[in-house]
Amino acid sequence: MAHPCHLGIDLRQLRYTFAMLTRAVVASGLDSRVRALVALALAGLLCACASGPEKLDLASVPALQSGERVFQAYEVPHLVQTPELLAMDQEMLDFVDRYTGQWGSERQRLMSLHRSIRGSGMLDLDYDPFADGTGQDAFYRGTANCLSYAHMFVAMARESGLDASYQWVEMRPQWTRMGERVAVRLHVNVRVKLRSGQEYMADIDPLEPRDIADTRILSDHEAAALYHNNVAMDALAEGDVESAWLQAIRALQMAPKMSHLWVNLGAIYRHAGQHADAESTYLRALQINGQDRSAMNNLVVLYQLEGREAEQAYWEDRVRRHRERNPFYHTWRGDKAGESGDLAEALVHYEKALSLRPEDSRMLYAVGLLHFQLKHYEIADDYISQAIEGAHLMTDKETYRLQLRAVREEQLAGS
Repeated sequence: MAHPCHLGIDLRQLRYTFAMLTRAVVASGLDSRVRALVALALAGLLCACASGPEKLDLASVPALQSGERVFQAYEVPHLVQTPELLAMDQEMLDFVDRYTGQWGSERQRLMSLHRSIRGSGMLDLDYDPFADGTGQDAFYRGTANCLSYAHMFVAMARESGLDASYQWVEMRPQWTRMGERVAVRLHVNVRVKLRSGQEYMADIDPLEPRDIADTRILSDHEAAALYHNNVAMDALAEGDVESAWLQAIRALQMAPKMSHLWVNLGAIYRHAGQHADAESTYLRALQINGQDRSAMNNLVVLYQLEGREAEQAYWEDRVRRHRERNPFYHTWRGDKAGESGDLAEALVHYEKALSLRPEDSRMLYAVGLLHFQLKHYEIADDYISQAIEGAHLMTDKETYRLQLRAVREEQLAGS
C-alpha cells in the first residue's frame, strides 16, 4: 500500500495521490512525428546534462491554449502569488518562547519543541495527508501533512535558534515480479543540524530508515515550489487545467532544476491536448536529470499509444539499462531472496547494490547484517563499523552500534 505522503507513478495509467509532496502524473499520447527525431538526437546527451538553468526563461515555456484564451508564461508572476509559508504571528512566537525560550542546549530546545508540537495537551498536531498549506495554517488547524508540517517546524526551529532546513526524502522504489518499477515515493521532512555536528530529523509521519533511498537539503525556494506543485496537481485532478498550468509555471520559476516539476507540467499539456508540448517538456526534464525514470516512462507510454515503435523501443531500452544501474533495484531483489530464505542470494544482490553506492551507510549496514545472519562475524563487524562511521543521523548510529554489540557478543560466544 502506497504511503499517502508519497508520489506514486504507475506505468499504465494516470492517477493522482493527494499527498504532502507531489502527486502521481502519467500522461499518454502525442501527435507530433517530427519530435521523434529530436528525442533520438537528444538521447545521447541526456546523461551528460546534470543541471538546468539557474533561472527559468519564461519565453522558452510553451503557452497554454485553453478554449479561445492563450496563457503566456510571462503572465504568471502577475497572476500567482506565493504565500508566506514560514510566517509566524505573535501567538506562534509566544508558543516557541514558552517551550524553548532560548534556554538549555540546542538538543534540549529541539526535543522540547518537538514534544510541544506533537504532545497531548500542548499543540497536539495530527497527521492528515490532505492538510496542505502554510506553517500558520498547520498551527491553527491542528493538522498537517509532511510539507505543511515542515513549513511550521522550520519556522519555529529557526526562531528558537536552531539550524533547520527542509529535507527531501526519496523512498526506495518498488518493482513488480517482472522487474517493472511501479512507484517512486517522495517525502519531505526537516533536518536540524547542531553545532556539535549531530543531525536529527523532525517528521510528522516518520519513515523506516531502511525504506529511505536518498536525502538532500531543499532550499526555501524549492520548498515553495513544492507548495505550488501540490496546488497544481490538485487543480489538475479537479479538471482545472488553467489553474494547474499557472501554479506549475510558478513552481518552475522558483525551482527550474527540479525535473519532476517538468514531468508534471508535461501532464498538464497532455490534458490540454498539446501533445507536442507535453513531449518536449518530458525531454526537458531529462535534459535536467538524465536519470528521471518518470520522464522516461512517460515517453514510453506516449510513443506506444502513438504507435511510434522506434522511439518506444529506444526508451524501453533506456529504462531497462537504468534499472540495472539502480542500486535499489538490486536491494529489492535481495529483499525478495531474503523473504524466500535464501540469504546467500540476498547477499549477492546487496553486494551488487553496495558496489553502485559504496559510501551508503544503510547499504553497508544491510550487507553487514546479512553476513551476521550467515555467521560471518568478522566480516559483519567490518561492514557495520563502516556504517557507523558513515552515518549522519544519531538514530542510525545508535541502531548500528546496538547491532555491532550483538555481533561481537555472538563472536565471543562462538570462540
